[in-house]
Amino acid sequence: MSQPTKLVTALLAVALAVTLSACAAASPAATADRSSPAAVDELEGSITVYAAASLTATFTELAEEFEAQNPGTAVALTFSGSSDLVTQITEGAPADVFASADEKNMAKLIDAELVDAGAPVAFATNTLEIVVPSNNPAGVTSFADLADPAVKTVICAPQVPCGAAAVTVEEAAGIDIAPVSEESSVTDVLGKVTSGEADAGLVYVTDVITAGDAVEGIEFAGASEAVNTYPIAVVKESAAADVASAFVAFVTGSVGQGVLQAAGFGAP
Repeated sequence: MSQPTKLVTALLAVALAVTLSACAAASPAATADRSSPAAVDELEGSITVYAAASLTATFTELAEEFEAQNPGTAVALTFSGSSDLVTQITEGAPADVFASADEKNMAKLIDAELVDAGAPVAFATNTLEIVVPSNNPAGVTSFADLADPAVKTVICAPQVPCGAAAVTVEEAAGIDIAPVSEESSVTDVLGKVTSGEADAGLVYVTDVITAGDAVEGIEFAGASEAVNTYPIAVVKESAAADVASAFVAFVTGSVGQGVLQAAGFGAP
């Protein structure tokens, strides 16, 4: 091989090596593949979720599943009437996520600037159903029966989502119920019925399903007049916003929706 030919060959080899080296340095694979599970940071941290009482069974299940899928996390749950939870959060309770049984109570946190206006995501719906003890001692068969003074009826207080829905149904039907008590959460209403303290109550369809054979559910036509939409959002002051956001995504995702709909909740 002639001297010029050798020189050209050597120069080409050097140029090729430099080009390959530059390509390798610029390749995403040479740094980190963010689509790879191993490259994604694992979630770590604890959150407190404030959720409507009617979500007790489903959110307990979802919290356990979320922790199983994210071993570095812990989810504490607080259940009560949505209006009571809003009061607690506005007074400084350390909530990271709020799940309400209606949009009205979520709006209160937005107005208080504790939740961003565009943050809440609707994740479920629910409707009312009459609930009576399994032996139905008062012989209740219709919504109108709840207005009978001889029937001991229990409903939620008007400021609670299930109570607001009851008021809407009463007005639509032209029926005025005189309850023996007004409770601060739907689970309290259910408790009065299952214990025999009340002949009937107005709860959500999901609560009747949860109670099983201890009660009987009675559907009524006017229930469609008051369908509650459930929103969920991260509270602004959350100290673990990444975990809180991941939990919201979990509830609104395929796993969360599957659990909720299996429990009787409607799609958002």
